[in-house]
Amino acid sequence: MELPGFCSHPLWFVLALLLGMLLWATRRRAWDPRRCPTDLTGKTVIVTGANSGIGKCVAMDLARRNARTILACRSRERGQAAAAEIRAATGNPNVVLRLLDSSSLASVRAFAGEVLREEKRLDVLVNNAGLTGLPFALTPEGLERTFATNYLGPFLLTNLLLDLMKASAPARIVTVSSFRHSAGTADTRFLTGRARPGGFDPVYNSTKLMNILFTAELAQRLQGTGVTANSLNPGVVSTGIMRNFSWAMRGLFFLISPFIKSAEQGAVSTIYCAVSEEVSGISGKYFGSDCSLTLPSAAARDAGLARKLWEESERLTGLSP
Repeated sequence: MELPGFCSHPLWFVLALLLGMLLWATRRRAWDPRRCPTDLTGKTVIVTGANSGIGKCVAMDLARRNARTILACRSRERGQAAAAEIRAATGNPNVVLRLLDSSSLASVRAFAGEVLREEKRLDVLVNNAGLTGLPFALTPEGLERTFATNYLGPFLLTNLLLDLMKASAPARIVTVSSFRHSAGTADTRFLTGRARPGGFDPVYNSTKLMNILFTAELAQRLQGTGVTANSLNPGVVSTGIMRNFSWAMRGLFFLISPFIKSAEQGAVSTIYCAVSEEVSGISGKYFGSDCSLTLPSAAARDAGLARKLWEESERLTGLSP
């Protein structure tokens, strides 16, 4: 990979090296999925954004545990390739692709309708799909694209599948957030572009804060149902999510890539929340990249803010009573 001019400056190499060493030094040994005996024979799971990166690694692990594994992907071609690879690697023939574009509420409804018609149960839902680095844009439904993809689409999908999950209880909902949520804000006007956080980072950060707030409110509403909901931070991970960023940012990530997590390592905290016995019965919590219970930001613990976000999300998705 050819780096942009400024990234070839010796100072940038030194700074990148120091940053990489800091990231490596702060990583604690995480839970090991290979030592977890959980078997998912007879269970059904859905992983969104499962054609690459963390989502693909999560789907691979769940398929190895003999689950009926549904890959919810936007691209038919990449999804089919991922499904074939997972079937070959795990020997599990029950790995299927269903198309889902979480930025489109129509696509979410069509996907959920297909699942409800064809699946008898749903034991694990992993809301993993996400993007960053794209310029501001509204979808044909009048929603801001990044907020729809990372937050509002998963909100609708989860709600549409709740009855099936309740009937399959015990069941788990796992939503991938980020440590960057602490720099986000949860202005509901972001969802339709009426207000716009400046730059790519604030947009992504805010969607990740919304993921945690949604999970906390969802857990409250699911009490007594046997369905749990938790969110997590996968850590700093080398995946294709950086593809929409500038050469400068991609160059920096290239320099520190030897020190950050691979997609397989970054998937560990998601798998932990999805299958580990340690998380059984725990709900409404946020887990760190080392799989430990972690206290999210003050904004992420604001119950009033979570309720307000939920109510506005219900209105925008047409779920309001």
